[in-house]
Amino acid sequence: MADKCDLCLLGLIILSSLLTGTSGVDHVYISSGENVSLSCNKALSDCKSTTWIYKNRFSDSAGAELITGGIKNKDSERHERLSLESDCSLNIKNVTGEDYGLYRCRQYVNGEQQGPDADVFLRVLHVSVSSPSSSSSSSSSQTEISPGRSVTLSCQLYSYRYSCDDLVSYWGVELLWVNQTGVDLKTDSRYQILSSSAPDRCILTLTTTLLNEDDNREWRCQLTHRDQLETSVRYTVKYSDPADTASETGVSVTAGSLYRVIVIIVEMAVFAAPTVILLQIICARRAGRKDSKHPEEIEMPTILE
Repeated sequence: MADKCDLCLLGLIILSSLLTGTSGVDHVYISSGENVSLSCNKALSDCKSTTWIYKNRFSDSAGAELITGGIKNKDSERHERLSLESDCSLNIKNVTGEDYGLYRCRQYVNGEQQGPDADVFLRVLHVSVSSPSSSSSSSSSQTEISPGRSVTLSCQLYSYRYSCDDLVSYWGVELLWVNQTGVDLKTDSRYQILSSSAPDRCILTLTTTLLNEDDNREWRCQLTHRDQLETSVRYTVKYSDPADTASETGVSVTAGSLYRVIVIIVEMAVFAAPTVILLQIICARRAGRKDSKHPEEIEMPTILE
């Protein structure tokens, strides 16, 4: 019964594509930070009548026009990263996780659409790192932390419309954490690998405690589609140089000692100032009394006969 339901759902997906007048659906997988080109299946001699529409779960039913009449929409947040090729393909530079979604190409002549839509589902693979010693996460391709600490790498596939179960069951999509030689890390007990999902995201996390030999070690999250490698993201662990750490510590200690010396000097000056002033007053009074004596009051030295 379950198999029949799966076949029915797959049939509905195919039928939906046919009824919406699309010339075929293209599925593109790309890693964040890379450049991608989305095909339009051009039917006209030029691209002056080409429109590219973008949709994800946050946009309205009509979607947002990125390209209208072959011209970029400057109101688009990503217009600086967009360009149109001579074959009307849409280029996106430095892809981010937010770029995932449905891209639809349409062409018009005198206000009438020419040919069916060309739909492209763009799915983006992204890796970020987090450590209990830090409250923030980083999306850098390298991390500098010390051995003995726990680290978690999160591999996320951003996908629109299709759930993680659909991607696995119907499209044959799989996420894997592998080492430098391509061995699945699920076979190594020192790694804890968990899969989960969120709205429009499939997530595969890797958690481990770093060892001394992990310095410059590379881990890779790879995405396969029907057993074919589509894209991957490499992550390298790099430890801080102990010599640099010691040098920085020495500077901190020296600076702290100098600060304490200055504080002591200031405190001594504050407490010594009243004493100095009092001594000056006493000396001045004594000097004044001495100067005020009359000449006859001055004792003459005794002359020895």
